[in-house]
Amino acid sequence: MLMNTQLETADLKWTVHPEFGWDEVSGNDETMKTVRTYQVCKVGAGRQNNWLRSTYVPRRGAQRVYVELKFTMRDCAHIPNVWSSCKETFNLYFLEADTDSAARAPPAWMENPYVKVDTVAAEHVFSGRRGSSNRKTLGFGPLKENGFYLAFQDQGACMALLSVRVYFKKCPAAVANLAAFPETVTGAEPTSLAIAPGRCIPNALEVSIPLKYHCNADGDWILLMGHCTCAPGHEA
Repeated sequence: MLMNTQLETADLKWTVHPEFGWDEVSGNDETMKTVRTYQVCKVGAGRQNNWLRSTYVPRRGAQRVYVELKFTMRDCAHIPNVWSSCKETFNLYFLEADTDSAARAPPAWMENPYVKVDTVAAEHVFSGRRGSSNRKTLGFGPLKENGFYLAFQDQGACMALLSVRVYFKKCPAAVANLAAFPETVTGAEPTSLAIAPGRCIPNALEVSIPLKYHCNADGDWILLMGHCTCAPGHEA
């Protein structure tokens, strides 16, 4: 796990631009636990461009990460006099950096240097005081620098960002064909196979090379190659 705002009890203190855009407030999740959320609802002004940037997230060796978003969205049809400017979507971006170097002004608040992941649309919208939340999971990579920031762009929605969870996948350490394979982080692309070299367990000898296991993007081991056999005087 690289980030989980649901576990935070103090202010998140993310960076907002402009200052009157996103607001950090306390809210309750489905279990009535207090969580820190960000809200924006500037639908009456039109031509909105409100940005929200997370704190720096070290990637800890991950080449591809996944962002699980939980949010609510108001139904534009039930907000009077804003039909042309109201949106039920927002944009997710990321920005790689070797160090925690971003400030309130630089880098510029725009696509490039920020890299767009996707436009996130709400499946559930509400017209009253409360409504069903949306959950979306998006992945991006390859990541090469030491860490990254997430950025959220609002262009006219009335929404609340309830939680952000960032994680990566890996295959656990395994033993197969009398060979041990280390914990292995998945590759950079959805179709990538990360190769883990193996080593015979104690009192076993390599009889078929190369010893390697492939870790797929879901964190599952597939395509085992090579095997070991018991050394003389030992049995499995």
